[in-house]
Amino acid sequence: MHKLEVDSIILEFGHHRVLQDVYFTNETGRITGILGRNGCGKSCLMNTIYGVLLTNNKSIRIDGEPIFEGYRDPKLFRYLPQFNFIPKDFTIRRIFADFGLDFSSFIVWFPEFEKYYSMNLGKLSGGERRIIEVYAILASKTKFCMLDEPFSHIMPLHVEALKNIMLEEKQNKGIIITDHLHRYITDISDQLYVIVHGKAHLTKGIEDLKSLGYIN
Repeated sequence: MHKLEVDSIILEFGHHRVLQDVYFTNETGRITGILGRNGCGKSCLMNTIYGVLLTNNKSIRIDGEPIFEGYRDPKLFRYLPQFNFIPKDFTIRRIFADFGLDFSSFIVWFPEFEKYYSMNLGKLSGGERRIIEVYAILASKTKFCMLDEPFSHIMPLHVEALKNIMLEEKQNKGIIITDHLHRYITDISDQLYVIVHGKAHLTKGIEDLKSLGYIN
């Protein structure tokens, strides 16, 4: 088992403090959900953990060892940003080879994608392209993966498949996930944090989400 500890994160842009002394944990076998209203700092938090957004105030540890630039070691971290990150001229064949993934395992979940194997990613719809990118990060060999808005533009049937893949993959890694579709997050998360006024609050259920003002 591997444990990720995120501690003492303070992030400011000028005089605006986005994150205030954020603390949370994640570990192999668990899905940690992070919720918050638009602009609250969820993506900033993930980018800070990953090491591409710099701040002098943070402590990121895996199994007790400090991690400063997680993006440099995909065996430690994989990160799915909100935007498309795989070049659209890459074929599906190349993507699965680059990420060390088995295409036959993928089409068990998404059989309709079998005909796309030799096609460029740019030929797929936005939702189909997102599925490929989510799967590439989620199924890769790594200790922790972070998924920022993985369900955007994806039809409900495919969302359910991705949720089931996450439940399988968490046996091999820790998963951190955020999405504006909070019901998808609450369905699969083993622990749930809400960012309010820059701080991460550990919650125990829907009532906590209401008391923190995240939902009515």
